[in-house]
Amino acid sequence: MLFISPNLDNFVNNGIWTTVYAAMGQAFFTLSLGMGSMAIFGSYISKERSLLGESISITVLDTFVAITAGLIIFPACFSFGVNPGSGPSLVFLTLPNIFNSMPLGQLWGVFFYIFMVFAALSTVIAVFENIISFAIDLFGCSRKKSVLVNAILVIILSLPCALGFNLWSGFAPMGEGSTILDLEDFIVSNNILPLGSLIYVLFCVSRYGWGWKNFIGEANSGVGAKLPQKTRFYLTWILPVLIFLVFIFGYIEKFS
Repeated sequence: MLFISPNLDNFVNNGIWTTVYAAMGQAFFTLSLGMGSMAIFGSYISKERSLLGESISITVLDTFVAITAGLIIFPACFSFGVNPGSGPSLVFLTLPNIFNSMPLGQLWGVFFYIFMVFAALSTVIAVFENIISFAIDLFGCSRKKSVLVNAILVIILSLPCALGFNLWSGFAPMGEGSTILDLEDFIVSNNILPLGSLIYVLFCVSRYGWGWKNFIGEANSGVGAKLPQKTRFYLTWILPVLIFLVFIFGYIEKFS
């Protein structure tokens, strides 16, 4: 019930900055901001649709999916006395035990992990297309060659994650109880996502990058919501500072 009826006292007790950081960190992660996913999707959007309008649609849909997932996962965790904030182990260790204790749990477990495979595949396609296009544009190679080379690299670089809960489960890179997936989550969530987003923002609004005029012209082309010109000050000076604070606060939270 607290999930849909938040207690504002907890917001204050846990710290306003802590709550804001957690929310913004989740937004970075769930939208894959800073990793190129939104950039590659945006590059394929027709000029008939405005970028801001499509961004609003994506944000609304993502929020709806997140709330729906929360209504499923949180009651299940609380019913079985599981900490919903237990990190990557929640999906790979805790949830299987919950499914085993549920009526028709194996059936629901199969559906859950099938859906998770599709969710992961959609993310891989987004990131994969980004590096494929990068290789094609930078080196002038064919798409077939780019796919082959990057597929081999992705498989090799995915091995630590695949072995983190079995053969390499004894390796604790971030202290006792941590796994390789915790390290990779830290690299992505606390570093790549905020710093990548900061670079994107500075590139769009700075005269040393794309420039405000080019950015606003591209963002407002097509049908849909338009980005007001008066947001320039916020996007140029305030938003980069907020993103940088999220990056710094992430390190403080992680190592304090």
